[in-house]
Amino acid sequence: MNLQLIKNPDEKKAIVYKISRIIYAETKANSLLVVEALASMIRNLHIATMQRYEDIINDKELFESLSKNSNRHALLSIDSNNRAFQMCVRVVQRMLNDDLEDKCCGAIRFHRSEKLPDWSLDKGYIADIDGLLFYL
Repeated sequence: MNLQLIKNPDEKKAIVYKISRIIYAETKANSLLVVEALASMIRNLHIATMQRYEDIINDKELFESLSKNSNRHALLSIDSNNRAFQMCVRVVQRMLNDDLEDKCCGAIRFHRSEKLPDWSLDKGYIADIDGLLFYL
């Protein structure tokens, strides 16, 4: 089978889908609140560091799903017509239009509750939303 990568010529739409795929893979779109919280965290990180969204969503240390060894990596290939994925798309569009209230209390880092990364040991989390712990 020969796969061909199709690039979206509309850059704004392309970044919406890229961010949405990361959010879907990291949250499995378990709830609207967790999707909004992770989108909020991405926006907070963008504001705090002035990094481009594309740079943030390519950070393998921040997003486990980017690692080919992760169980979540396959979720990046979700069908774009999937209803849960479309929820992520709508939330990301709101985030990019500055129409999403911060749902993670200003956080700029996160991890899942079943993991405890070294960087989190000396910090207290500020929000626990559907098993994602958010940090300043």
